[in-house]
Amino acid sequence: MTNDTSSNTQLTPPTPSKTLQKRARACLAIFFILITLWTLRGLFPALLWGGIFAIALWPLYKRAEKRFGTSIWLPLIFTGILTLIFLVPVSFVSFKTADEIHSAILWLDSIRHRGIPAPHWLESLPIASAQIRTFWAEHLSNPEGLNNLFHSINAGHGVAVGKQFGSHLIDIAHRGILFGFSMLTLFFLLKDGHKIIEKCLIGSERLFGAQGESLAKQIISSVHGTVSGLVLVGLGEGIVMGICYIIAGAPQPLIFGLATAIAAMVPLLGWVAITIVCLLIAFKSSMIAATIVWIIGAIMLFIADHFIRPVLIGGTTKVPFLWVLLGILGGAETWHLMGLFIGPAVMAATHLLWTIWTSPKDHKTTKNTL
Repeated sequence: MTNDTSSNTQLTPPTPSKTLQKRARACLAIFFILITLWTLRGLFPALLWGGIFAIALWPLYKRAEKRFGTSIWLPLIFTGILTLIFLVPVSFVSFKTADEIHSAILWLDSIRHRGIPAPHWLESLPIASAQIRTFWAEHLSNPEGLNNLFHSINAGHGVAVGKQFGSHLIDIAHRGILFGFSMLTLFFLLKDGHKIIEKCLIGSERLFGAQGESLAKQIISSVHGTVSGLVLVGLGEGIVMGICYIIAGAPQPLIFGLATAIAAMVPLLGWVAITIVCLLIAFKSSMIAATIVWIIGAIMLFIADHFIRPVLIGGTTKVPFLWVLLGILGGAETWHLMGLFIGPAVMAATHLLWTIWTSPKDHKTTKNTL
C-alpha cells in the first residue's frame, strides 16, 4: 500500500502557478500586439484617417440611421459622398493645374522674347516710383537679361526635375491607395459602429474603470470640435475669400479660394495664403483691389481665430484654447495634416488627466486615506 501511494504521488503533475499563467498570457498578448502593430505600420495613416472620418460623421450617421433604418446602403452612401467630396476638388485642381502649366510654358516663352512689361500701377506708387520703373526696364522688361537667367538653368537640373516628377507620380499613386483603404475603413467602421463602440466600452471599463469612458468621450469631443473649428470654419473662409478673389479679378480664383480654405484650417497659415493672392491681384489688376481684399481677409481671420474657433474647439471639451492651439501646431508639425486632429485630441486627453489628478476632491480623498 505504501509503495502504491508513493507511486501515485509521483505521477500526479504539479499544480500550475496562477501567477505564472497570468504573466505568460500577458507576455503572449504583448507579443501579438507588437507583431500586429509592426505588420500594419504602413497602413496606420489610412486607419487613422478612417477613424477620424468615422468619428466626425458618426452623429450625422446616427440621425440618418434613425430616420432611414439600418441597411448596408447607408454606410455605402456616406462613404461614397465623402469620396466624391475629396475626389471632385482634387480632379478639378489637377485639371486646372495641367492647364496652367501649359499656359505658364507659353508665358515663359513669350517673356523670353518680349520681356515682362511693367504694370501700370508702378507709376502711382508714392515712394521711389521712378527708381523702381528704371530697375524694371533694365532687368525685367529687357529680354536679354531674362535670357541670361533662363540659360543659367542647365540640362542636368532638368533631368533631376524629371526624376523628381517620376517619384512624385509614384508617391501620388501610393497616396491614392491609402485614400482608398481609408474609405474602406470608414465603411466598415460605420457599418459595425455600434458593435465596435460596445466592445471598446467593455475593454475600457476592464482596463481603466469609469475614467476610461470619460477619457474616450473627451477625445471624441475634441475631434468633433476640431472638425467644426478648423475644417468648417476654414471652408467658410475659403468661400468668402473666393468670392472676393472673383470680384477683385484674381487669377484662378476658384483654385486660390480652395487653397485659402485649406491653408486657413491651420492657424496663422491663412494669412500667408491671402497675402500671396493679394500680391498677385496687385501685380495683375489693381493695388486698391488687393488692399481691400487683404483688409477683408485680415478682419475675417482675426474674428475666426480669436472668437469663433476658441468657442467651437475649446467649448466642446472645456479645454483652454492655448492647449488646443499647441495641439494643432504641434500636431501639424509632427503628423502633418493628420496632426490637426490628433494633436488637439492628445492635448484634450492630457488636460482631462491633469484635471483628474489635480482635482481638490481627489486630493482630499487621498489625504484622508493616508
